[in-house]
Amino acid sequence: MKKLFLITCSTILFCIATIGFAQTAEKPQLSDKNYKIYSVKQNKEVTLDDIVNDMKDYDIVLFGEEHNDSVGHYMEMSLLEHLFAKYGSSVVLSMEMFERNVQPIVDEYLNGFIKESHFKKDAIAWSNYRDYRPMVEFSKAKGLKVMAANASMRYVSLANRKGVKELEKLSPEAKTWMAPLPYDTATGKYYEKLREIMGYNAANNHGDTSQAALAMLSMMPKSLAGHSLWDATMAYSISTVFAKTSTAKVLHLNGRFHSDDHFGVFQQLQKYAKGKKVLTISSVSDKEYPKIDFKSYSELADYIIFTDPNIPKTYKQ
Repeated sequence: MKKLFLITCSTILFCIATIGFAQTAEKPQLSDKNYKIYSVKQNKEVTLDDIVNDMKDYDIVLFGEEHNDSVGHYMEMSLLEHLFAKYGSSVVLSMEMFERNVQPIVDEYLNGFIKESHFKKDAIAWSNYRDYRPMVEFSKAKGLKVMAANASMRYVSLANRKGVKELEKLSPEAKTWMAPLPYDTATGKYYEKLREIMGYNAANNHGDTSQAALAMLSMMPKSLAGHSLWDATMAYSISTVFAKTSTAKVLHLNGRFHSDDHFGVFQQLQKYAKGKKVLTISSVSDKEYPKIDFKSYSELADYIIFTDPNIPKTYKQ
């Protein structure tokens, strides 16, 4: 049985990525000793090249990360480099870390019109942007598209507070910065996963299992609206790539909760990118590393990258 990824309810529903984190001072030196890649389909350890070669039959790869995992970021960069080496200019980098409304600013920076300092400020780069900077700079140097894929936090907050119907009252321009309305909200096993985590964290954070959990779970309908807006908007943003480049190979980065178990963004892509084949990766820091019980993760993703927990995180949560 796969291990449940416990993440605080505030992170799922109300996370503002630009809050100040205490980042570690230096990047560690990493190598292939700091990770293992497991293929669920082949039921064995594989290499990064195996994922890259597998992408010949896929259009999109969702890389589910833990945002402060040094090894995970190292693997993202390595995957981008390997994809470019094999597929060239058809590679597109799509990122949860930038909101759709800052796409013009991202483009201006990639095209050399504005300074990096202005780019980071005006595009509201995450406070751990240095974890993603190598990928943006690589894309800039190679002339690759970078997609600002996420919904604006102000609209996610609005959906959380007042529900999907309130989004309908926004201006036509505002609606271009999110998935088309109405969008699908989490159902089935994904809904149950959200419910379980919300209930767990409400009890854990407040120490009153019955009252705290029930109070948090009573917020589910509106909270689902915000969380699902993230998923739907990222999937919709990815889908727009293919309108211009039908042969694109999209590497999309998101927190792994958004794509683990083939939920979230993966599900939304079945609506917005019909006919496109989607591969999933989940990057997991396992305290038992390097002795991994691979089968306990068999439903998490197509490929699972297990990272060395002894490597310092890029920031402290």
